[in-house]
Amino acid sequence: MRRLIATALLGTTAALPALLGHAWAQDGSPDDGDVQRGGTLVVQMSSEQRILNPALRASTGVYNITGKIVEPLIDRTYEEYVPVLATEWSSSEDGKTITVKLREGVEWHDGEPFGCEDVSFTAMNMWKELLNYSSTLQQYLDAVDCPDEHTAVFRYSQPMPLNLFVAAMPDLGHPMPKHLYEGTDILKNDYNTAPVGTGPFKFVEYQRGQYVMAERNENYWRGEEFPYLDRIVWRFITDKSAAAAALEAGEVHISTFLGISTDDIVRLSKDDRFMVGTKGYENNVAHSTVEFNHRNPALADLRVRKAIYHALDIDFAIQNIMRGFAKPGRGPIPSTGGANYTDDVPTYDYDPEKAKALLDEAGYTPDADGVRLRFKHRPAPWGEYTQLWGEYIAQALREVGIEVTLETNDAPGFLNGVYRDHDFDTANGWHQFRADPAVSTMVWLRSGAPVGTPWSNQFGYKDTDLDTMIDVAASELDPEKRAEMYHEIQRYSMEVLPIIFAIEHPFISVTSKKVHNSHNNPRWVSSSWYDTWIEQ
Repeated sequence: MRRLIATALLGTTAALPALLGHAWAQDGSPDDGDVQRGGTLVVQMSSEQRILNPALRASTGVYNITGKIVEPLIDRTYEEYVPVLATEWSSSEDGKTITVKLREGVEWHDGEPFGCEDVSFTAMNMWKELLNYSSTLQQYLDAVDCPDEHTAVFRYSQPMPLNLFVAAMPDLGHPMPKHLYEGTDILKNDYNTAPVGTGPFKFVEYQRGQYVMAERNENYWRGEEFPYLDRIVWRFITDKSAAAAALEAGEVHISTFLGISTDDIVRLSKDDRFMVGTKGYENNVAHSTVEFNHRNPALADLRVRKAIYHALDIDFAIQNIMRGFAKPGRGPIPSTGGANYTDDVPTYDYDPEKAKALLDEAGYTPDADGVRLRFKHRPAPWGEYTQLWGEYIAQALREVGIEVTLETNDAPGFLNGVYRDHDFDTANGWHQFRADPAVSTMVWLRSGAPVGTPWSNQFGYKDTDLDTMIDVAASELDPEKRAEMYHEIQRYSMEVLPIIFAIEHPFISVTSKKVHNSHNNPRWVSSSWYDTWIEQ
């Protein structure tokens, strides 16, 4: 089986690693005097978005679109965290009060003034209660006071480290207009799919299955020279061959997050019309995961989970599915996690015989057909490699006697099946690390997320020791002590395996060289593109 997969996939194995850290010199970043104003930038989206409110759904697909429409309090450059709707921030010594000064003179796209009441309403009703990732991060947020219209005072019952708060804001700090949400059913509000923000582009239209369109905000707070573009259109092109063809024909200017096949990525990297590389994703390093439904008694048994890990040849998958542009995962924090990362953790070598022995020990011996267990597996529809990774998992598990049925869905079907209905035994997708472990990663491990919260612990896994470790680390103000706590969480999660963070990998964009000022910050695809321009 492994030889067959290798034969099918090895065509570009050697070529893709050269794209890692690809120098983006082609960008040019010309002087403002050379900027061409106007034009329409067209972006390929490989899956459709059902929600366009970043205060309800932390997702790259959402940020890809609404990061240009709805702005966060704080964003990130390669050098530092920078003011956007916030202008300055500070913390009390005990870490329980964070004061944020807000930018004056900012208007929502409907002309209403932006201010503290919008921040307070969003923080308490969306970030704390409804936003995946943030509901855990903000669980100890008691109130956001407004001493004046341009000052927001966040009050916590447990310490909130200022550096954690700031690191969370680019992804989990988008205010929404209180006057459009107050008194409504927030989850059913029509503005969730027709967002009103403060950003450089104003929402115009969402044609289901076809495109989202946004146009230039003539009253943008950065000044009349911004944004440079007249319009952005996000086209939903799920067929990867069609997406590559649209790039080559000039009908699409950008494909992000591995939106086309890796064969086409390598091919277009040799085409002088395109920039291809991983730059602009430094804040979005991901893990390919194997997720378990612990409600299944077999998967609640640690021996079975360990057996599954031993059944997976991670190096083989990296070379033949990920084309070599990845490395084995070492738990929930990637190697880009800085001081919070450690590689001093338990590991699980590829060993099918050990996997079989563990299954025997757990009481799951082969039947007359050689089958020990039968699972329903849902692969995430996030791209070619998530599908191939799911297919490989299924085939690898069959080699140790676990019969796997694949159930493939579109994005809403996958999210509902795994995170709302819990109708799966195993699943695979990706998890993105976002600057700090407490911003997103710990939500995959800590119990208590509301049912249906995407990309959270909806696995029926509850470990009070792990929950306590996560909560204590999130409130620790000393960075060195906090890093040590995350090392222990990383080791512990590799011992008890609530899920498997199997493979660490970056993302890749294919971008026309007609696009300028692109990929110039570590979360560029999610950022506002106020200074991006296109040759006419």
